[in-house]
Amino acid sequence: MANDTRPVIGIPARSVVDSSNGFRYSGSPLTYSNAIERAGGAPILIPLHLSEETLSAIYSRIDALLLAGGVDVHPKEFGEEIEAFCGEIDTARDETELRVTRWALADGHPILGICRGIQMLNVAAGGSLYQDIPAQIKTTQNHSYRSGDPYNLRAHPVEIDPASRVAKWLGTPEIEVNSLHHQSVKKVAPGLRVIARSPDGVIEAVESEDDRFLIGVQWHPELMDDDERFGKLFEAFVASAREYRARRKP
Repeated sequence: MANDTRPVIGIPARSVVDSSNGFRYSGSPLTYSNAIERAGGAPILIPLHLSEETLSAIYSRIDALLLAGGVDVHPKEFGEEIEAFCGEIDTARDETELRVTRWALADGHPILGICRGIQMLNVAAGGSLYQDIPAQIKTTQNHSYRSGDPYNLRAHPVEIDPASRVAKWLGTPEIEVNSLHHQSVKKVAPGLRVIARSPDGVIEAVESEDDRFLIGVQWHPELMDDDERFGKLFEAFVASAREYRARRKP
C-alpha cells in the first residue's frame, strides 16, 4: 500500500571497497536511516559516481538532506593544500555531497549535518575547516575516537546557546556528547552561526541565522539512542522536511 505521508530524506553515500574482491560500493551505516525512520521519515541513499542529470533526478524527489559522518573533506574544497596531518579523503563523496548540498542551500531544503556533515555543510556554504585539531588548536581535550571505547561514550560536555533551536529541542543548554572527529569548523560560513562549543572552544554546533532548518552538530546523535533527547533532533528535522514537502506540493 502506498504511503505518501513520510517525507523523503536523502543521505549521500560513502565509498566502500570490498577487500576480498575489490568491488566498489556506495554505502551508509544503518544508524542514520534507522534514526530517520524512527523520527517518521523515509530515508533514501544517494549513490556516488552518478551523472549530474541522474543526481538531479534523485534530488528532485527528496524533501530534506542528511549529511552523515565519515572521512575528511578534501582541503582543496576550502582553498587549502593537504597538510601531513589530514586524514583519509573520499573525493567521489566530496563531489556528490557538495553538489547536492549547494542545490539544497539554494532551494531551501532542510539540512542536518552530523560530524563530517557539519563540516561539509560549512564548506558548501563558504566556510573552512581545521584539518586536524591536535595540530592546529591548542587543547588537551581528545576529540578523536579511541579504539575499544563504545561509540556512545560521553566524551565531554558542550555548552549550547540557550536561545538556539538545538537547545530548545534537547531541553537543555548543556549536555554530554560523544566525540569521533579530528577536524572541525574554522571559518564559519555566511548564513550560519555558532551555537555550541566544547570546553576547549572547538565548535560543536551551528544553525542558520534565519528560520531555515540548517543545523550541523559535531557529535553523533544517531549513536546515542539510549537518551531520547538526541532523538528530538531527528524529530525536528523530519518535521521540517514534512513542512517543506507540504509547501512545495502542487
